[in-house]
Amino acid sequence: RREEMAKSTQLIDNEVFRAYATYTVIVLLKMMLMSLITAYFRITRKAFVNPEDTESFGKGESAKKYLRTDPDVERARRGHLNDLENIVPFVGIGLLYALSGPELSTALLHFRIFAGARILHTFAYLIPLPQPGRGLSWAVGYAVTISMAYNVLKRAWLL
Repeated sequence: RREEMAKSTQLIDNEVFRAYATYTVIVLLKMMLMSLITAYFRITRKAFVNPEDTESFGKGESAKKYLRTDPDVERARRGHLNDLENIVPFVGIGLLYALSGPELSTALLHFRIFAGARILHTFAYLIPLPQPGRGLSWAVGYAVTISMAYNVLKRAWLL
């Protein structure tokens, strides 16, 4: 049991792992914020998808008018979905990358660029900023995850 705890402590002492943990928490919190933004738009725009969500605005037919879509709600939902499609792979691949022994400076570059790209992507989605801003921020984050995956495979002698 003490050996297991020693291994955990060694991992926490690893600067690359701490950097990974820091930037992973940042992008996961950003992704969680997207659900709050979606809820905010649903409530302020009174646009719901479930009948029980409209009950505070009336019963029966009077509440049915709130069962609708809204462009702001849908934009926030799409941004959140895009986060799910990109941050989840970053979390898994980034962990393997952090454990593969990269240089701290290179790892920080990967993690910071990814986090920055995802934050920019959110602003580009919600404001909205003109293209190609959103597309470029998505591509940069995606390329970072591919770069980390390549480095993991290279270190594992598979490439």
